[in-house]
Amino acid sequence: MAQLAPFAQLIDRIDVRIDLARACLLIAEDAYPGLDVEKYMTELERLALRLRACLSQSAGAAEKVIALNQFLFDELGYSGNAEDYYDPRNSYLNEVIDRRTGVPLTLSVVYMELGRRIGLPLEGVSFPGHFLVRMKVRGGMLVLDPFAGGEPQSERDLRERLQRVVPAGATGPLPVSELPLEQFLEPASNRQILARLLRNLKSIFRETDQPGRLLEVLNRALVVAPEATADLRDRGLVYHRLECYRAALRDLSDYVAREPEAIDTADIRARVIELTALCARLN
Repeated sequence: MAQLAPFAQLIDRIDVRIDLARACLLIAEDAYPGLDVEKYMTELERLALRLRACLSQSAGAAEKVIALNQFLFDELGYSGNAEDYYDPRNSYLNEVIDRRTGVPLTLSVVYMELGRRIGLPLEGVSFPGHFLVRMKVRGGMLVLDPFAGGEPQSERDLRERLQRVVPAGATGPLPVSELPLEQFLEPASNRQILARLLRNLKSIFRETDQPGRLLEVLNRALVVAPEATADLRDRGLVYHRLECYRAALRDLSDYVAREPEAIDTADIRARVIELTALCARLN
């Protein structure tokens, strides 16, 4: 298991100073021990230099977006991995750079990292069900989909996305078609992006029943968001399954203390009692 200290140190700063690409690569260290993080950071810089060489000094935002799309998707061949969407490699930035494919979030990270290096003020958007990228332009907002080759998203496109992911009746009397889009297009902070990446991995390793990998992800998630009590509970349950009983007792006891009225508190409290007795016997 990779050391958490460098990741925690990187996260422990104001959000705008968090190096997003580096943080994503540190997450990948869990699956790739000894990963050469600097190699991939240098590769991003090298790609940005190549892209910058294609631009005139007078290039405006529109020209830069067109150049970025052509370079990343046409010349380099990056594309969304729709055929094997839940392959965990799609969520590890080193693999995304090596294989030139990924999921919306990781492709967006590459897109934003290159875009920012050529002067495009790109921001991530945690749109329901599909991560996007936005950029303020004169008179409005340009929304782009790196999973689809950087394709601009119209209001109709965005509303159709909402229709597909928002359950019927979830918005009360107001139909999805009338929801204000602005609330779904707020920029995602670096911590929010990292938390979403870790949720993706958490879901994959839970579905594929890999408790060791799941524990690594939960350790990272609790560094990003220590207040996330659900992750604290889930880590305690994974510790229990891995027979790390004292660690399980600590996490589950903390969960009960933080969430005394939660719907599962009675079940977790029973498990705490069981673990307390078990740890006493271990002494």
